[in-house]
Amino acid sequence: MSDLIIRGLHKAFGGHAVLRGVDLTVKNGSLVALLGPSGSGKSTLLRTVCGFERASAGTIEIGGRTVESDESHVPAQARRIGYVSQEGALFPHLSVAQNIVFGLPRHERRARYRVDEWLELVGLPLSCADRPPHELSGGQQQRVALARALAPSPSLVMLDEPFSSLDASLRAETRHGVVQALARAGATAVLVTHDQSEALSMGQEVAVLWDGRLIQVAAPDVLYRRPVSREVASFVGEALILPGMAEHGSAQCDLGRLTLPDTRLRGPVDIMIRPEQIQVMPQDGCAGSESDPCIAVVEAVTFYGHDARLSLRLVAGSRSEGRAGIHARTVGYRAPAVGTRVRLAVDGEVVAYAH
Repeated sequence: MSDLIIRGLHKAFGGHAVLRGVDLTVKNGSLVALLGPSGSGKSTLLRTVCGFERASAGTIEIGGRTVESDESHVPAQARRIGYVSQEGALFPHLSVAQNIVFGLPRHERRARYRVDEWLELVGLPLSCADRPPHELSGGQQQRVALARALAPSPSLVMLDEPFSSLDASLRAETRHGVVQALARAGATAVLVTHDQSEALSMGQEVAVLWDGRLIQVAAPDVLYRRPVSREVASFVGEALILPGMAEHGSAQCDLGRLTLPDTRLRGPVDIMIRPEQIQVMPQDGCAGSESDPCIAVVEAVTFYGHDARLSLRLVAGSRSEGRAGIHARTVGYRAPAVGTRVRLAVDGEVVAYAH
């Protein structure tokens, strides 16, 4: 497999800019998740890398070979890119084995070249080889589609929302199997998705595309804990944004004085807190009074089994009243009942954005 290097990529349709100077490097053998909301330009970026669309400006290199520039455009069939679509797009009239070898030279197709090896690589039993695709589950079909994409030894694998049609339980299992198969094959891959949990759990890095621009590329934990903007914070997971005042590496807000990683911030800021950072304690078990600004009332509980989401109202006056409610995450079996008075505390550092 090979490095993918994108520099200054622009794409416009009828004068409307969809990609605006995208720079992205995917290292050999790594998986990068390209994450963004609908309309952000994800599909256009995928289609341009694959060669289905020609860039308006910029360059694309795969393994040191320029496949897209102002002077040249290598057609899709010559780019050696494996492509896995949302539905897998297997040929219903061909067996699993015939689907896997479809992109190989004729003599290798006849010999069912390495079919057993590819089935084993993607975690499917060898008995699947002669079955038609419709006899497999949705997750198994996606693994066959991955095997078909890997069989011609492509330079790069592009996965276009490959799990969106699967139900929740099958999706998690299939994600795990695909990540393992890509790692065993040493594949360089780009996963295009709008699903935050999918991107965070699969990508070695996550690249956030927003209105045609890449606004942050980082390891999943860094992206989640230290998003570069309010928009990224709210898009990647759930975020509580509170107004505050920053000075000397901390900020004062409705939930007390909180520690900031950036000691340079001064003045009014918006503070981003993840709901799971908010510790919820019984009021009786802590030294607090009616004037304690961190005393709250539980107004609603949404139960998910393993955890629960609490909607809370601060008893004392709040700077953020009318702007944002307080939401916290707690272990499901410890969720307090609606109407319970609790005390809130924030665990760990928080991120702030200057006005």
